[in-house]
Amino acid sequence: MDNRTTNEKASSLRWKILRRALLSRSSPPHPDEQSQMITKSISRRTGHGFNLILSHVIADSSSSTRDARVCYTLPIPGAPQLFLTQRVDNRADLSDFEICNRYNIDNTGLVCNWPSEDVLAHYCLSHADIFRSKKVIELGSGYGLAGFAIAAATEASEVVISDGNPQVVDYTQRNIEANSGAFGNTVVKSMTLHWNQEDTSNIADSFDIIIASDCTFFKDFHRDLARIVKHLLSKAGSSEAIFLSPKRGNSLDLFLEVAKENSLHFSVMENYDEEVWKRHKGFLNEDRDSWPSYDKGHSYPLLIRITL
Repeated sequence: MDNRTTNEKASSLRWKILRRALLSRSSPPHPDEQSQMITKSISRRTGHGFNLILSHVIADSSSSTRDARVCYTLPIPGAPQLFLTQRVDNRADLSDFEICNRYNIDNTGLVCNWPSEDVLAHYCLSHADIFRSKKVIELGSGYGLAGFAIAAATEASEVVISDGNPQVVDYTQRNIEANSGAFGNTVVKSMTLHWNQEDTSNIADSFDIIIASDCTFFKDFHRDLARIVKHLLSKAGSSEAIFLSPKRGNSLDLFLEVAKENSLHFSVMENYDEEVWKRHKGFLNEDRDSWPSYDKGHSYPLLIRITL
């Protein structure tokens, strides 16, 4: 963080973000301009992203709803547009945290469409041929942009978009129904999938490709994530998992250690796409002001490919 702006610790500033989110709309805080700039610079939540999949809101939230329909234009000639209902409200509800505690999950999938998901969708569309006639599952999907993009533009045989948060899965199912005409012959399903669930017999050894973005941040979930990847990968043929994850301190390295302990093989690439790399370099240099909180370790996703 820029010491010319503030000497406050990042942890203190993030508590301010939480306080602002929890305050009701009827009595919002009135931070000064400098405070707003400081908070924006430290927040890991971003409205910017890599902007690789063009999107725009076509229905703003009103006083009676927290949601908006977002139109995504896929960068493939002839591909249909996708219309995904997502939350646009910056306020947190205590009920969200109650559900997180009940299911031992995190709430990040509801917050926004995270930058790594945008990069994952772009990467998958840039390599559409590898998904043709394949069975695909997205883990920890959030709003599932990558899964929806694969379903709409790659001729995959089946795409399962999964998350452990039942609220997220509800959005996914509604969005599947709303975009049913965009998938051609591809079968698209939503699924509530907890990485630590004991019985995976109905889906074990059944997918050709697993995709996931930014799923290695929470260290408590590493062993469950490695376990579910191993169970889901098909033992027949050349199945693999494709992860896009920032380093996030040592969290990615620790996950890879756990993956190795589970006899999973992996490769890690930093420069895997010309356009993604170009934008990454821009955010670090000449385009710095457009994404003030951009940090390589927290924002730039590495490509991890995992096999049995």
